[in-house]
Amino acid sequence: MEDKRIRVMIVDDHAVVRSGLSAFLMAFPELEFVGEASDGAQALAIIPRAKPDVILMDLMMPVMDGAAATKAIRDRYPNIQVIALTSFKEQELVQGALQAGAIGYLLKDVSADDLANAIRAAHAGKPTLAPEAAQVLILSTRKTDQVGGDLTEREREVLALLVEGLNNNEIADKLVVSRSTVKFHVSSILTKLGVTSRTEAVSVALKNKLVK
Repeated sequence: MEDKRIRVMIVDDHAVVRSGLSAFLMAFPELEFVGEASDGAQALAIIPRAKPDVILMDLMMPVMDGAAATKAIRDRYPNIQVIALTSFKEQELVQGALQAGAIGYLLKDVSADDLANAIRAAHAGKPTLAPEAAQVLILSTRKTDQVGGDLTEREREVLALLVEGLNNNEIADKLVVSRSTVKFHVSSILTKLGVTSRTEAVSVALKNKLVK
């Protein structure tokens, strides 16, 4: 008989969270815990062995954060679904995770049943958003009429540093984030501004007064 269980992997930099989530999974017979990682880079190394169907992904992690990891996973393994599971509901995090390819965005205070339902939905290709995350997206759509209106706060910070002439490494050091995170933000900025180079982005930013 074919095993119909959903293979779930947990990526979080807190061991207590990973332990709690793995214990939760054991309460649902159709969910199978197949692996864990403490950051995005470690997750990428483990995936070929763990072969997860769904990944519960924290967003704020060292080495490689959740958004960068989600994008890398979705690029390499399009059949694996990622649910962002975090304590934060800021607009930039919600949009960053969804733009990276996450199918769901849940807060860590979600109930066990709701999380199990989200995992089942993700496996079926259906998105699940925490009400707080949905509210953030609704508010953000009201700001998209002007050029750069859909930039997140973090993207505006990165854009301001681009205007100052900083490179990715310098921006990463200034904002205390990984290089891959900066690269992700710069790519998103170029897309949202409809340009193909950093120089064009700076020009558009200055012309439209997008930075202070």
